[in-house]
Amino acid sequence: QVQLVESGGGLVQPGGSLELSCAASGSIFSSNAVDWYRQAPGKQRELVATVFSNGGVSYADSVKGRFTISRDNAKNTVYLEMARLEPEDSALYYCHLNYFSSSRQSWLDSWGQGTQVTVSN
Repeated sequence: QVQLVESGGGLVQPGGSLELSCAASGSIFSSNAVDWYRQAPGKQRELVATVFSNGGVSYADSVKGRFTISRDNAKNTVYLEMARLEPEDSALYYCHLNYFSSSRQSWLDSWGQGTQVTVSN
């Protein structure tokens, strides 16, 4: 099982910036897409951004132009740079990886424990 550990959350004022990190164990990291999701209280978990194994990226419309996702395969780490933060960005942010387990011969989902981002004065 791949382990994911997020860090970098915190309290920031509207208009501020934060950078989240997701560190992964295992050697399969570099060959798979990695996502950032978020979930606010009372709301469904939503996909925020994806970085693909070839470096391509995609974003939710609500964060385009403000968030940047990137990966460093040498460090088995994915980053989410968040700028011009808004109160609506407040949520628990999760890292996600879907990968094929050769030992189980099946696709598995791995989630981190989440890191809290709060945007408030």
